[in-house]
Amino acid sequence: MSEISLAIPQGVIDGLPEDSQATKQDVQRAVSGIESRLNAEIEAAEGTAEAASIVVDAVEFLEDRMERYDSFVPELRAWGQSPIYAITWRNLYAELIAQLYDHEWLAEELDRERNYRIVEDGIRFGG
Repeated sequence: MSEISLAIPQGVIDGLPEDSQATKQDVQRAVSGIESRLNAEIEAAEGTAEAASIVVDAVEFLEDRMERYDSFVPELRAWGQSPIYAITWRNLYAELIAQLYDHEWLAEELDRERNYRIVEDGIRFGG
C-alpha cells in the first residue's frame, strides 16, 4: 500500500474571491489534515481490506460534508447572500473523493467495501 496524496484543485482556489486568504489557508489545513490522518490510519491497518474500510469511512464523511454544504447554496441565495464559500467547500470535498478513487491500489477495494456495506445494510434493514 502506498501513501495517499491529496491536492487542492486549482479550480477550487480560483473560484474564491481574491480577498479570501483565510479561506485558502483553511482549505489547505483541511486537506493536509485529511491526508495525514488517512495515511497514519492506513499505515496502522492490517492489509488492503482494512485500509479500504478506513478510506470508505473517510469518503462517507466527505460525502456528508459535501451534501451539507450543497444544501447551504440555495438557502444562501434565498437570503441574498453569496454561496461562494459553500460552493468552494462542496467542490473541494467532491474533488477529494475523486482523488481517493484515483489511487490505483485503492479504487477496486473501495468499490468492493462500499458494495459490501450496501449489502450488509440491506440485510440488516430487511431482516
